[in-house]
Amino acid sequence: MQKIKKFEEAILKKDIPDFKSGDEVKVHIRIVDGEKERIQIFEGIVIAKKNGGTSETFTVRKLSYGTGIEKTFPLHSPMISKLEVSKKGDVRRAKLFYMRKPKRI
Repeated sequence: MQKIKKFEEAILKKDIPDFKSGDEVKVHIRIVDGEKERIQIFEGIVIAKKNGGTSETFTVRKLSYGTGIEKTFPLHSPMISKLEVSKKGDVRRAKLFYMRKPKRI
């Protein structure tokens, strides 16, 4: 049990900003194309955070040309090079799945 805890502590990232559901974030993702490596930014609103520890994930939603796109990221993944909070949100819920529904006019 002690070895597992030490291993998990070594994997956990220390430079993660404090964010919650409703915040607008920029996720810098490391993408490998063959031998080349580049950084791509995925910017959107955090609609959910899940679990804790090494298996913690968060879901980001953005609109791209009128189509909603969601990605779920493992928080402590080595593929995430940087995480920036661009705007704090003011919401009363932990999961914002209601943002998936189309707006009725």
